[in-house]
Formats: sequence, structure tokens, C-alpha cells
Amino acid sequence: MNPFDYLNSINHKKDDIMVDDEAEKGYSQFMVGRGLSFFNDTVLLANEMNITPGVDNRMHYDFLRHSVRQKKRFSKWMKKTTPAKVEVIKEYYGYSDAKAQAVEDLISDDDIKHMKSVLSKGGKNNK
Repeated sequence: MNPFDYLNSINHKKDDIMVDDEAEKGYSQFMVGRGLSFFNDTVLLANEMNITPGVDNRMHYDFLRHSVRQKKRFSKWMKKTTPAKVEVIKEYYGYSDAKAQAVEDLISDDDIKHMKSVLSKGGKNNK
């Protein structure tokens, strides 16, 4: 089972899918809370469960399943994006994300153009 199965059960199916200990161990309170935090009508319930971190997975799931109104809720999950300048710095110097972001302000646009020309592998779409 994945977190989306639990979210579907909480949001609109309302059937109990936590039938055994294995399903209870696979339940991620963080991911379910994150999935519910995208919507105005469920964000406060998700926050209420964040206030009580010691609650076990079964209680967490049951509270949300019985408290959230039945409705289909879908949203795009936000993903971390990395600027093109940071990608060039990472490839050129072999830096990690954190290091590349730390030195991003120290490198000029002319330096980035030079790095791109050195890293250019040719091809139709490379600039």
C-alpha cells in the first residue's frame, strides 16, 4: 500500500483499508498530513494531528477517516525545482545541491556562459 491508497480511503472511499499490522506499519502520518494540507477544508484537521505527534498510526487514520468529509480531492504534489544556473555549477564543479546553491551568487553570468560552452556536448538543441 502507498500513501495515496490511504488518502483515497480518508477522502472519498471511507472504507477501512487498515486491516492488519502490515497495513498499519505502512501508514505514513507525514505523507497523509501533507496530502491533506493542500485543501482548505482539511488543512486544520491535518494540523490537529500534527499537534499530537505521539498518537499511533491506527488512531491517526481513524480520526482523519471519520472527520474528513467525503469528497474527491486531487492536487499536484509540489516538487523541488533547481534553477538552470545551479545545474550548470553542479555539473561543472561536481558540487552537491547545497554547495552549488551556496556559491551561485559568487559566479557571474559570463562565467556560466563559459561553463556551458565547456560542458556543451553538441547536438541540435544545445546552446
